[in-house]
Amino acid sequence: MTTRKEPHRSRDAMVDALHLTDPRIEAAMRRVPREAFVPDRWRAIAYDDAPVPLTDEATVSAPHMVALLLEALEVRVGDAVLEVGAGMGYLAAVLAELVGPTGRVDAIELDEGLATQAPERLAREGYGSRVVVHAGDGAPGLPEHAPYDRIVVSCATRELRHEWKEQLVEGGRLVAPVGNEWEQTLITFIRRGRTGVEEEGVRCRFVPLRRPGIPHI
Repeated sequence: MTTRKEPHRSRDAMVDALHLTDPRIEAAMRRVPREAFVPDRWRAIAYDDAPVPLTDEATVSAPHMVALLLEALEVRVGDAVLEVGAGMGYLAAVLAELVGPTGRVDAIELDEGLATQAPERLAREGYGSRVVVHAGDGAPGLPEHAPYDRIVVSCATRELRHEWKEQLVEGGRLVAPVGNEWEQTLITFIRRGRTGVEEEGVRCRFVPLRRPGIPHI
C-alpha cells in the first residue's frame, strides 16, 4: 500500500532530476501532487519523466516538458493565464501556484470525460477557486474571458492561431509546440502591437490538438 510519504519523496526526486533554474517553478512543481492528476491505474508511474496516458488520445506531458513550457511562459504573480488542453488539470494546478491568489487560470479541454474530471481533481487539491475548466474546442481560445497575460498550448498545433495571439495583452506570451503530428518545435510568441516576435525553442513531441469532427491537427 502506498503511503502519503512515498509520493512526496518521489515528487522531490522528480524535481531534483529536472535541475530547474527558476526557484518559483521548482517550488510550484514540488507542491503539486502529480499523482492526483493521472488515472488511478497509472499513479505508480506519476513521477517518471515520461508522458502518462489519460485517454487513448490524451496524455499529461512529461515533467521535463512541463518545465520547459513554464520556463518559456515566464508566468508572474497575478497573471491571467489560458491553457489549451487541460487534461486532468496537472499543468493548470502548477500554473495556479505560479499566479498565486491574485491571478487566475482558465483551461479548455475538448474531451468531455476529462473536462468533468479535471475540476473535481483540482477542487480536491485546493485549486478549485483559482482554476476554471471550460469544456470545448480550444482552437478559438476564450475570447469572452480575454485578454490574457499568458497562453500555453499543451498539444501540438500546425500554427500559432491568430485567435490566441489576439487574446494576449501587449507584451503577453504564447507558448505552443508547432509542427506536424510526429514532431514539433516549442515556439514562444511575444505580442508587440498588432504583430509580435517569435522565439524558437527545443524539438518536442506532443499529442495533436483535437477539434470537434476533425481527427488530426
